[in-house]
Amino acid sequence: MEWQGPGAAGGPRRKFQWSLLLWSLVWPRGGERMVPTMPGIVLIGLSFGLGTAAYNSSSNILFITLSLLLACLILSGVLSWLNLRGVAWRLEVAPPWRAGHVANVGLELRNGKSFLPTYGLWFELVARAVAAGGPARVESTITGKGIDVRAALKKAAEAEARGSVALGGRLDPRDAARLEWSFTPARRGRLRVELAGVGSLFPFGFLKKFVGSELRAEAVVWPAPVEYRRLAAGGARRAGGGERMARVGSGGDLRALRRYATGDSHRLIHWKASARTRQLLVRQFAAESSEGLALWVRTGAEEWPGREQFERLVSFAATLAEDLFRAGRLQTVALDEAAPVAVRHVRDLEGWLDRLAVVEVRKDSVVGGAPAAGGVRAPMMGRKNLLTFAPDGAHGVAAYLDGNKAAAT
Repeated sequence: MEWQGPGAAGGPRRKFQWSLLLWSLVWPRGGERMVPTMPGIVLIGLSFGLGTAAYNSSSNILFITLSLLLACLILSGVLSWLNLRGVAWRLEVAPPWRAGHVANVGLELRNGKSFLPTYGLWFELVARAVAAGGPARVESTITGKGIDVRAALKKAAEAEARGSVALGGRLDPRDAARLEWSFTPARRGRLRVELAGVGSLFPFGFLKKFVGSELRAEAVVWPAPVEYRRLAAGGARRAGGGERMARVGSGGDLRALRRYATGDSHRLIHWKASARTRQLLVRQFAAESSEGLALWVRTGAEEWPGREQFERLVSFAATLAEDLFRAGRLQTVALDEAAPVAVRHVRDLEGWLDRLAVVEVRKDSVVGGAPAAGGVRAPMMGRKNLLTFAPDGAHGVAAYLDGNKAAAT
């Protein structure tokens, strides 16, 4: 992510001119504004009162007092401008995130000034959901039909999260700092994190300096994990006795190293490789049997008419895929009529979760094993050890292994 702000290095540095300095104080750049606070409004009102009294009484003491008050206002504006000058910032987003889990956004700061430190900055951040189909068509409240304004505003408020972080101490010249904002994504999908603006009340609190920002970053929010119960019916069929396959499992042959994930056994940690790379790595072994399962998710609108039940399906499919991968039993995954994808490494599982994060109900998907639109038959039809999903009651979702109910939410 590139640096932005008054101190960001972008293009050749202009030569200092007093005319440009004075003009920037009178007419700030676009996105910048300086408004008086309540103490500032009181100070301005007091200045008007003292000015009126000074002109009516011709008192030198009142004129001196008036000049001191006006000097405080001018000095407050100049110091506020100098406080932000030379400061740059950038966002640090480390996706993926989980719906319903705390997500962290880093904000890196640096002070490019040579002598003056920076104080009292705060940063306003917004996390908005990115619509899959793009922005909706604009309709006025007069011509729009069937528009519930309150429901639309409530939906927009639920789809975004707002917050602010403040610079607690001082940022010394040629120094850097890092702030962190935490929030909880409400839903899966793509999320855009934006830095709405940077504010400062430095030095006296009479004026509030605000600088707009166009800094933004996008991240993927994975589906939230759900609890489910396993049923005794259904079991994977073995293709042969003790046949070894080149996929992740718990066999005796070391296959590869991968990053540590929650739930992995500590006995599998490769301490020497972890020390070299400075991150926890665990060993993956080849499976000794062909108990691999294939997972198939169908998103037909006829099968999943309710939005809440469809979201439960996506969360269930993501949770089940992770559990099977950790157990070394997940072999392939497929979505609708798309070709199945082999899951051999963590990055394959992460790619599957990325697809589930943005999947939506489709009207032309394969439903009930029927051929897809255009005469293309689903590639998962007739496969053994196949996990499929179907509605279970009004709100639940069930997983079927070769037609037998194996798990349900």
